[in-house]
Amino acid sequence: MKFEITSDIFEKLPNMYIGVVIADNIDNHQEYPEVAKLLDENMTQAKARFQDVNVKQDPQIIPYREAFRKIGINPNRYPCSVEALFKRLSKGKDLPHINPLVDLNNAISMKYTVPMGTHTLDEAQADIQMRLAEPGDSFEALGSDKIEAPEEGEVVYAVGHEVRTRRWTWRQSKFGMITPDTKTVFFPIDGFSDFNQEQVDQAAQELEEKLQNIFHCQTKRGTVDQDHPVFEW
Repeated sequence: MKFEITSDIFEKLPNMYIGVVIADNIDNHQEYPEVAKLLDENMTQAKARFQDVNVKQDPQIIPYREAFRKIGINPNRYPCSVEALFKRLSKGKDLPHINPLVDLNNAISMKYTVPMGTHTLDEAQADIQMRLAEPGDSFEALGSDKIEAPEEGEVVYAVGHEVRTRRWTWRQSKFGMITPDTKTVFFPIDGFSDFNQEQVDQAAQELEEKLQNIFHCQTKRGTVDQDHPVFEW
C-alpha cells in the first residue's frame, strides 16, 4: 500500500512536508493509562500556553493559515485542526478522552503544535492520497448522516473516492473513524520543509515509539515531500 501527494498539491505548496506513521495489529479495546496520562499532561501545558491568547496569531499557527490561503481555503471559516484544537483549549475547555489511539494522536499533536490525523485502513480497497477533490468523491462528517460532495479542486485526503478529510486538515470523515475494533492506522503529520520539519520528524518518532512500547504493535515510519511524493509499506 502507499500514500501519495499528487503533483498539483506541490504546485500550490512546494514546501509541503508530511511525516507518516503506519501501525498494524493494534489492540485499541483495552485501557492504556500511559496514554490517558500523556493526554492530560500535554493538555495542561497547552492550556497554560494558550490561555487568553489569540491562537491564530501564534507564530507556529500562522504558516498553516497562510498555506490554507494558498490552496484557496479561508482559514477564518475553516481553520486547520491544530488551530481549532488550541482555540478550544484557550477558552478553558478540555479535550475529551475518546479512545487510546485518538488520545495519543491528540497528545502528540499538542506537544509539537502540528496537525495530525488518525485514519483506519482496515478494509481499505485503494491507496491513500492527498489530492484535489474530483467528481464522484463523497464525505460524511463525524456526527452527521449527510453525505457531502467536496468542491471540485478542494484539497482532500482520500482513499479511492472516500474523502477522509475535507479542506486539507479541517474536518475528518466517518469513513476513516478510529473505533475499538481498529487494527491498522495511518497517521499523517502535516508540516513544511522550511518551517517545522524538525517538529514533524520528532512527532513521528515519538508517535512510533509510543505505539511500539504501549500498544506493542508493528509500525512503519517515513516522510513525503516534493522530492519523494510517495511512501510505500
